[in-house]
Amino acid sequence: MQFLLYLSNYIVPFLILAIIVYGILQKTNVYDHFIKGAQNGFLTVIKIMPTLIGLMVAVGILRASGFLDFFSSLISHFTAYIGFPGQLVPLTIVKMFSSSAATGLLLDLYKEYGTDSFLGLAASISMSCTETIFYTMSVYFMTAKVTNTRYTLPGALFSTFAGLMVSILLAGM
Repeated sequence: MQFLLYLSNYIVPFLILAIIVYGILQKTNVYDHFIKGAQNGFLTVIKIMPTLIGLMVAVGILRASGFLDFFSSLISHFTAYIGFPGQLVPLTIVKMFSSSAATGLLLDLYKEYGTDSFLGLAASISMSCTETIFYTMSVYFMTAKVTNTRYTLPGALFSTFAGLMVSILLAGM
């Protein structure tokens, strides 16, 4: 374990040094390439900013309006039949749109039920087993100018639901 801690402290500086040495050996101007990459990254951030703001506002409206709690109470009756706790429904829905908003809901679950409870464990595992589907799709597909997403959404939803079921199984062990 001590070796992994030591390695994690030095891996980033080693990678930076390796890139610089490789650039010198290849006789390329590493700094110019870095500046061009940083400029492209900044332009990408500017392009996706409206999408990010729109998603954040939508999640804020869902939480503040009470619609999320209303929808969760409706769907929790169904989820109880399949063994999925209704308390995790809001977290699951919000996680598909925003990881930071889902983290806020996760902290609320921790305060109410505890971190070592079944709900706390299941919520923690589900946060790591699921993805911010709609955020990721909107940002990446908008940046790459992809209009036909084909099977991306069904595949992402399937993998999210599989991750949720596995989180319930693992938390129950």
